[in-house]
Amino acid sequence: MLRLLLLLLALPLAALAQPAARPDTRQLLPVPAAVSWGQSRLPWQAPLRLRLDGPADPAVAPATERLLARLGRQAGRTKPTAQAPLLQIRYGKAGRMESFDEERYSLRVTPTGVTIDAPTSLGALRALATLEQLFTADRGRYYFPEVDIQDQPRFAWRGLLIDAARHFMPVSVIKRNLDGMAAVKLNVLHWHLSDDQAFRVESKVFPRLHRAGNTTPGFYTAAQIKDVLAYAAARGIRVVPEFDMPGHTTAWQVAYPRLASLDTIYPPYQSWRLSNIAFDPTKETTYTFIDSLLAELTPLFPDPYFHVGGDENDGRQWRRNPRIAQYMRANGMVKRDGTVDKHALQTQFNRRVLAMLTKYQKKMVGWDEILGPGLPPDAVIQSWQGKKSLYNAVKEGHPALLSSGYYIDLNLTAASHYAPDPLPADAPLTAEEKKRVLGGEAAMWAEYADSVVVDSRIWPRAAAVAERLWSPATVTDVPDMYRRLQVVAAELETLGLQHRRAPQQLLTMMAAGQPVAPLQTLAAVLEPVKEYKRHFQGRTYTPQTPLNRLVDAAPAESEAARVFHATLDSLLKAPRAKLTELPKTPASRRQLAYLRQQLNTWQQNDARVQPLLQLNPDLREYAPLSTQLTVVATLLLQRLEQLEKGQPASAEWLAGAQKQLETAQKPAGQAELALATKLPKELWAQP
Repeated sequence: MLRLLLLLLALPLAALAQPAARPDTRQLLPVPAAVSWGQSRLPWQAPLRLRLDGPADPAVAPATERLLARLGRQAGRTKPTAQAPLLQIRYGKAGRMESFDEERYSLRVTPTGVTIDAPTSLGALRALATLEQLFTADRGRYYFPEVDIQDQPRFAWRGLLIDAARHFMPVSVIKRNLDGMAAVKLNVLHWHLSDDQAFRVESKVFPRLHRAGNTTPGFYTAAQIKDVLAYAAARGIRVVPEFDMPGHTTAWQVAYPRLASLDTIYPPYQSWRLSNIAFDPTKETTYTFIDSLLAELTPLFPDPYFHVGGDENDGRQWRRNPRIAQYMRANGMVKRDGTVDKHALQTQFNRRVLAMLTKYQKKMVGWDEILGPGLPPDAVIQSWQGKKSLYNAVKEGHPALLSSGYYIDLNLTAASHYAPDPLPADAPLTAEEKKRVLGGEAAMWAEYADSVVVDSRIWPRAAAVAERLWSPATVTDVPDMYRRLQVVAAELETLGLQHRRAPQQLLTMMAAGQPVAPLQTLAAVLEPVKEYKRHFQGRTYTPQTPLNRLVDAAPAESEAARVFHATLDSLLKAPRAKLTELPKTPASRRQLAYLRQQLNTWQQNDARVQPLLQLNPDLREYAPLSTQLTVVATLLLQRLEQLEKGQPASAEWLAGAQKQLETAQKPAGQAELALATKLPKELWAQP
């Protein structure tokens, strides 16, 4: 019911913002490759009767049972009957994720039942995710619409990176995010398990890794890893581990100083800043250590791919160590200007690690920096530096993944993550080179996301990346994506994700028994500062710093501000709209009424929330943002009144308004007022 209400609420607002006709995507996300809607319905009277036709596979039947149970709970009809319509699932073979087996499927809903056909069981799992999104309520009655869907993914590798090193993510957090991934057809969990701050896997061979090097408690046992992998496999999701090296390894060197490039004993790393600490790649003992560790770790993760990181090592420690610098000169690792070449030394390190992984029947995955001479063609390059790096990798014969543009920890908009395409139409690649672009991954780095708030930083924006990687390249309608994103956000709640619940619980805690609604109104139009500005705004964070401030409860992208801005943009772009007068049509009147009502709420909220902000020392720093919300709302009400009455704004008034807006755009408490940062500039322009 919640999903239906949100769908009904989202539709009118989206219509206000974008009245033009668009393809009938309903609530499907990702959009399938081909959809043909019928006029009839399949009513839900009781759970569908499952008939399964295919070879033995441990995933499909349990996945179907989970789906039917969820739908039954939603509709209030959970008891199966012999007369219930049939859900027929047919697939040709058990799919192997690690072999990139097909995920293609066809899904047919008629008034008499549902039929799913797929070459593999993986396709059947993707079809079930679509079937769940088709489930619709109409005045308390549930049904599936008649439809014929032919679908397949555009890219084979559609991943989500979850950083469990900087903040430990318990198994329950990983599992519920795997459910979210399955719902939007992401199929690779990239599990970032080591970094400067921690090594998160229990090692029997080197037990100090997870005991001495971690700045905060938490690690995964072999049994827990096995449990997560089984949970992922049951949802058609692969798990690729990442153990970063030779940089991002302070935690390793805290535990085992013999790995260090300098004669230094390191304490656990208490910062989010880049440490620039790296292994000594000239010692043979470094490689024997890595080989022994890989011998232990690789059997834990059956996927053929193994991520070794390789990023952000600037080589400063190697240059500062006379012995390592001399090693580089003696082995010809020198640039044309006579300085030592750290990239050449890292390439040698990569080749040594690659030989070990090959011995353990693994294929190497690494970030851009591992690309270099002698790297075998099957090593996968993951690009965080941009498309140029991606193109260079595939031109040199490597499979490649795009993550640039998909860093969801930057608190950018879903639209900004929806736009980048691993293979845009103008990609300067041959047909053969294009085949090497495997897909991409959304990346959730966890400096400012712990196990409480991480869901709200991943979802629902990661679903926009999921659609970009699954759907045809022609699916680019941003307003329609946002409309469907809100429906999917509600669906994710039913799966147990806490992207909405956890921030509300934080706000309730902050209110400390006082009315929480005014604080919710303020938080809803705030966003964390963008990119990595939070590192540089006056507060020092360590891994122990609790993430329980208002900035942590604020959404990564304010839906309230986004809908307001979309409606305002639509009003200003309406036929006959001018900067001196608005059209007087029924649609513009509805838009104006919505805008005015919202602005009145924001204008009056400061008086309600300020007493709470002043009472709580942790909230007091956000008082200026509340004040500025009233200022901006007042300015907008005045400007709309001018436009409605056809009264041109004076140059003096516009100049004063622009100055006030500049003040309102300044962050406080590492948050910013989303209402002020995204207003159209033409609203304040001289006529």
